[in-house]
Amino acid sequence: MNKRINLLREFSIPLIVGVVIAILWTNLDSDSYHHFIHARLLGPLNVHFLTNDIFMVFFFGIAAAEITHSCFPGGNLHPLGKAVNPLLATFGGVVGPVVVYLTLNGFFGSPALVNGWGIPTATDIAISWLVARLVFGNSHPAIAYLLLLAIADDAIGLAIIAIFYPDPSLPMEPAWLLLAGAGMLVAWILRRNGIRNYWPYLIAGGGLNWAGLYGANLHPALALVTIVPFLPHPPMENKGLFEEDPKDVSTLATFEHEWKVIVDFGLFMFGLVNAGVSLSSVGTGTWLVLGALLFGKCIGIFTCAFFGQKLGFFLPSGMNRRDLFVVGLIAGIGFTVSLFIADQAFVDTVLQEEAKMGALLSIGLSVIAIIAGKMMGIKRLR
Repeated sequence: MNKRINLLREFSIPLIVGVVIAILWTNLDSDSYHHFIHARLLGPLNVHFLTNDIFMVFFFGIAAAEITHSCFPGGNLHPLGKAVNPLLATFGGVVGPVVVYLTLNGFFGSPALVNGWGIPTATDIAISWLVARLVFGNSHPAIAYLLLLAIADDAIGLAIIAIFYPDPSLPMEPAWLLLAGAGMLVAWILRRNGIRNYWPYLIAGGGLNWAGLYGANLHPALALVTIVPFLPHPPMENKGLFEEDPKDVSTLATFEHEWKVIVDFGLFMFGLVNAGVSLSSVGTGTWLVLGALLFGKCIGIFTCAFFGQKLGFFLPSGMNRRDLFVVGLIAGIGFTVSLFIADQAFVDTVLQEEAKMGALLSIGLSVIAIIAGKMMGIKRLR
């Protein structure tokens, strides 16, 4: 039974099932689908809010836990100087798609589509991690590299929403960010006083951070990303990404162990809530987003990482430029945060759904990445 559950989790089956149901439901009965998502459950709360503003906090929290592990001695990103190259690649993975999107729009798009430039800047964490494991194996340093890149550009994607796609009725309120800073201070104090239960960190630190981001009219999904690194953890890393070390009973490991199953299966709701796109929505916006994700991500990531090497910021040990090229292809899978941004970029629902379809179709880049990995002789490390 446990093997079957782990198989479902490892292959992102809940997320994929949620996406399939959402597409079928919205194409068979759009009205009931949107009613389900937006109908009030308790006061102003609805399924859309609970999924995107509450559940996704824990999704990004688990991702942050893995990055924290990778920064320990023995981890793929230790010493921290190893994180410079993937962060430079992140910059390329944001700028490259923007340039490609605007260039393509200049050739065959329209002024109405210009505002969608931010949609292809993000990388899906769950599906890209799955594809990376299929290409590189479980313990290849390219996986930690990709995960850091994905988290960083998703954070940038959420910042793009706040800065470039603000709700005119909800302008940014910077004063609330003091509350977010207070959440980090509380987490530091808890760590300083040796608190080993993770709940005070989540409730006090994470709660203040979430309230600060929400009050500032910024997306609160990253509320735990700056809290999780404060959780007490061992001084040495002894496991691979998303693996469990039975000897590690630290606060960080306990949080990850107890929430990972919830997050893996909760991705079903994310897919269900966000992937409801009509199959008739393919249009110019679809090809702009898909083209920017395919070419912009790959070119931008490879170019900036290459120049990073020239500046002395090398790729992690055991990773080469062939691996980097395939990472660029995998990073073109822009699903989760791309859907977030598409919601904000266009008021016109037709353009919005065209762009979302491009983000959905980018899942197909996983096949290209797997084939490229085979053709380039990428060695899987188990």
